Amino acid sequence: MDDRIIRLVDIATIYVQEYMSAFDSSHDYNHVARVLALAKMILKDENASLPRPSHAPRGDKNDWEPVPPMGLSEPVVVLGALLHDVNDSKYLNQLESPVSLAELLKRWGADHQLAIRVERLCQGVSYSTEMRDPQWVRNLIQEIPELAVVQDADRLDALGAVGIGRCFTFGASRGRGLPDSVRHFEEKLLQLERMMKTRTGREMAKARTERIREFMRWWNDETEAIAGGMAF
Repeated sequence: MDDRIIRLVDIATIYVQEYMSAFDSSHDYNHVARVLALAKMILKDENASLPRPSHAPRGDKNDWEPVPPMGLSEPVVVLGALLHDVNDSKYLNQLESPVSLAELLKRWGADHQLAIRVERLCQGVSYSTEMRDPQWVRNLIQEIPELAVVQDADRLDALGAVGIGRCFTFGASRGRGLPDSVRHFEEKLLQLERMMKTRTGREMAKARTERIREFMRWWNDETEAIAGGMAF
């Protein structure tokens, strides 16, 4: 990345550190930093294995071809990963109003095309957005394939040991009991592996999903034993 982009990333990093400081630790800057690191890993692996077929669904709505052969933009991925949780609907009630990412980026020195591309990417990252309108997200990935990288990175951070910790942390912040958080594993987290868009993301999600399944086996074993001991 050139010096202009590096400065832009530095400004965005400082902004996100402050922006996320009011949120619980399931969605703090540490989460953003992990997503950024994962996105860079996926980007490197995906770009290293070009050329490829075009990025389009094959039949089943969750069965995706790898990323397209033109390569993926590092600035778009990095800025998208940094800013993906700005305007997260779960926390918007803590803010005065949604933030215009495109305007922020242009104020920081981004050109119009990059600013719009990153803003649109961020609009398509969330799980709830894809559940609400999966076709819109598929179309957006056709337009901005870097979305697949950031989306996979964000979902990987919801899996594995980190994902388990984040799930319990978020549940506690909303007053949920432990069993409610465990039910969330089945309702959402175990669904993420099949929704991965990149080959690298799918490979990483497989291992992290198995860690959640193993934890659930431990959970069921321990809680069923207690329930059985209390029976008369």
